[in-house]
Amino acid sequence: MLGAVAMDGLPPPDLPEAAFAGRSNVGKSSLINALANQRQLARASGEPGRTRELNFFDLAGVIRLVDLPGYGFAKAPKKAAERWTRLTSDFLRGRPNLKRVFLLIDSRHGLKSSDEAVMKDFDIAAVSYQIVLTKIDKLKPAEVEAVIAATAKKIEKRPAAFPVIIATSSSKGDGIDELRDAVAALAPEFTG
Repeated sequence: MLGAVAMDGLPPPDLPEAAFAGRSNVGKSSLINALANQRQLARASGEPGRTRELNFFDLAGVIRLVDLPGYGFAKAPKKAAERWTRLTSDFLRGRPNLKRVFLLIDSRHGLKSSDEAVMKDFDIAAVSYQIVLTKIDKLKPAEVEAVIAATAKKIEKRPAAFPVIIATSSSKGDGIDELRDAVAALAPEFTG
């Protein structure tokens, strides 16, 4: 739909929105592509930190997906990174139609301190968020269960955390239907 580099470039807040956040190279673009069942909707890149604006995707005129810039990418110029961080922060705090942020966590690494700092900010701002583990195809089933359990333990007392963790693989399709259902539940028109 559009890419916004400033708050005044956002679309009107007339549809529910679900945002996708996570560290650089966590697989946000690949997950959005799998979710929408389109290969090139969001540009996936081998170069971390490619998303440098708020990218909006309209789904049938009933909900928007928002791809947020990744955090934790150190190679970007400092002023540019500060600008993305400020824009993302302003969006998350001031968007009345934002229903939930899906916080993507690489299942191979689990929650990192930067993820926990973001969750703390979401808790303080009362922004509802849900953990989505990515790249589970890289782990054995027992390892997936262990990272789900460890993550659940770390979010159980966080006030803005939605308690259901979704484990996904963009390449294998694991968890994509569950994630679609979670997004659809945020838009009354999808669920009837």
